Order: sequence, then C-alpha cells, then structure tokens
Amino acid sequence: MCALKTSDPEIWGAIEHERSRQRDGLELIASENYTSAAVLEAAGTILTNKYAEGYPGRRYYGGCEHVDVIETLARDRACKLFGAEHANVQPHAGSQANMAVYLTVLKPGDTYLALNLAHGGHLTHGMSLNFSGQLYHAIHYGVRQSDHRIDFDQVVALAREHKPKLIVTGASAYPCEIDHGRFAEIAREVGALFMVDMAHYAGLVAAGLHNSPIPVADYVTSTSHKTLRGPRSGFILTREANAKAIDKTVFPGMQGGPLMHIVAAKAVCFHEALQPAFKDYARQIVANAKTLAETLVSGGIKLASGGTDNHLMLADVTAIGLTGKIAESSLDRAGITVNMNMIPFDQRKALDPSGIRIGTPALTTRGMKEAEMKRVGGWILQVLKAPGDEANLTRVRGEIREFCRNFPVPGI
Repeated sequence: MCALKTSDPEIWGAIEHERSRQRDGLELIASENYTSAAVLEAAGTILTNKYAEGYPGRRYYGGCEHVDVIETLARDRACKLFGAEHANVQPHAGSQANMAVYLTVLKPGDTYLALNLAHGGHLTHGMSLNFSGQLYHAIHYGVRQSDHRIDFDQVVALAREHKPKLIVTGASAYPCEIDHGRFAEIAREVGALFMVDMAHYAGLVAAGLHNSPIPVADYVTSTSHKTLRGPRSGFILTREANAKAIDKTVFPGMQGGPLMHIVAAKAVCFHEALQPAFKDYARQIVANAKTLAETLVSGGIKLASGGTDNHLMLADVTAIGLTGKIAESSLDRAGITVNMNMIPFDQRKALDPSGIRIGTPALTTRGMKEAEMKRVGGWILQVLKAPGDEANLTRVRGEIREFCRNFPVPGI
C-alpha cells in the first residue's frame, strides 16, 4: 500500500476508511465474507498483467504456461470439492455464470421457471429489468404464505402448464434448505433441463451441511465468495457431456480474457475449502445463524419461515413499527451492517421494504460463536427498539468497536 499512498492518496484514503469500517463494525450482510490473507495475496498478484484468452493448452496468447497450471488447479480443485465432472472457473461473477448457462441452453423468448425475486430469488432469475427477464420468458414460482417455504404444488402446476425449457432454483434470500431432488423430479417429468444457482450456500454444500445439487442438476452455478469465503467471482459445474458447450459459451461467446489473478484466488479458496477446518467453519455458520435467529425472535422480531436452516434470516421489522430502510440505516449508524430486503408477500416497495436480511458468514470467519451471537442479537434489538435515539446508537457503536478488537479480520 506504500506505493498507492504516495501515487494516489485519495484512493488510498478511501481504502483505509473501508479497512476501518470492516475492522470496527459487525458485517451481517448475508452475501459478504472476509477472505483469508492468502486469497487476498493471490488476487493482488502480477497475474493481473497476463492475458490468457482460451483455456489451458488452448490459448490465443503466448506465455500462458504458468497461468495454465493455475487454471487447471482451480478447475481440478473445484471438481474435487463438489464432486463434479467439469468446472469452468472463468466467469467474472455469479451473474455471468448464470448468463452462460442461459446462453447455452436457451434461445431468446424461451420459457424458464425460477423463484420469484420477491420471495427470495435473484435478479438473474428473471427480474424484468435484468437481461434474464428481458431476453427470456421467465415464469416465477414462490413460497407458501403459511410457512414461507417453496410451494412445490405451485412449481408442479406451473411446470406442467408452461412446459419450460429450463427450471432454475437457488436463492439470495431464502432461509430454508432447498430440496434439489424434488426439483429434479419435476424437471424430468416435463422434459426440462435443471439448473441450480447455489451461490449463497455453496460453502454449506461443500461442507456437507446442505444437500448437493451436483448429482441431480444439469448445470450448477455459484459465486466463490459468500459462504465459500473466496474472491468475488463465479464458476460453473456440470457434467462432462456439457463441458464443451458451456466452455464455448463462456469463451468466446460471452467473455474475453479471464481475470487470472482472480482465478488464482479461486484456486486458493477451493484449496482452503478442501481442508477439514472448513467443515468446522461451515457448521459454526449455521449454529451462529440459529442462535442469532432465536435471540431476535425472543426479542419480538418476526422472521420469515420462523427461523433459519442455513446462513441467513429475513426479519420482518414492521412487526416493531419500522421499515427495512429505517432499520438498515439505524443499524448502520451503530456499526452493524445489514441490507434492507423484501419479505415474502411484502406490501411495501423494494426501495423501502418490510424487512432486513441478516447473515452470519463474515462474523463466523472472525471467530465469533454462539455466545457472541447472543450479544450481537442484543445490540440489534437495542438499536431497532430505539432507532432515533442517537445517544443510544453512539453508545452501541462504541461497545461494538471495543468488542471487535477481540475478533480480528483475516488479512487486515
């Protein structure tokens, strides 16, 4: 950082402020995590200088003998970690991984079935302003109003009615385990291909805590951050029979040269997830989420589906007279970072919804366990029950800053 401080003090200053924010606050955004120092090092290497269009052994540039080793390691480690036949580690993000599958199996105007964004899905699952909703005909299933779990009766009915070419599952704000096997049965019945976007819970799949989509899905996409704790990027897993088609779509169909420094960071991430300690970490993520959820419920917060099976929870803050926007803002001022989020059957708008989304991967990475989650839950409740009390927010922020000194952020 010495060179950056001298050459561009404005950027250096902003990075230092962000370093302080990450170090001194509680990161509870479910899609965020802290990488290891090794992942950070790989992402910041001279590999950013290298163009490597193509794939190992089949490049369109010279001088790729060393990056070939790196990408091959990343692919092999991803396959080993998840028990997959083929991996493409070049997508720049999870959205690009999803785009690659759509471009491989769908034509513009084709129909596919996916989880409604308002019920926990993702932008790339057919949101009207997203490419996935503009290029293709997205039909959406949702969750039951009674328990906020996926309504498989609706999934079956829609699949039989619309005969989609592709059925998609996976979510960005769904606190329950997803039954991949049931989706696969429905896809087979109607002659559809089956894709799973496991970006949020990939780390739980790797640790054996969530049923794996690999045996039953035609395509599996993911990010390498979130519960997997790697760099911000994406990858695709599929059967060997689909390898040539998906690789051709990623390059040259969709992207040019891969980001080799990030591919290296992904390789490091997969290596870390293959170690026995990663399973302990993933188990603690789930245990922490359950404890935090129980603490919030005991304090009068209503949670979608009543709790959580995984790493995240959706809190309905209208039950205590707030909106998601107010809750996010007040918690942020106290040093607690969450994101406002719609809840199933929300009567409010996306820019000021009824809920907030809370996740435990990042705090678990810092070494926090159940006892700490009870304390974190207590701070959340203190803030949400007096969101306009600036003295209270200042007091909580000070307590959190002191608390965080005992739980250093990796790499900082």
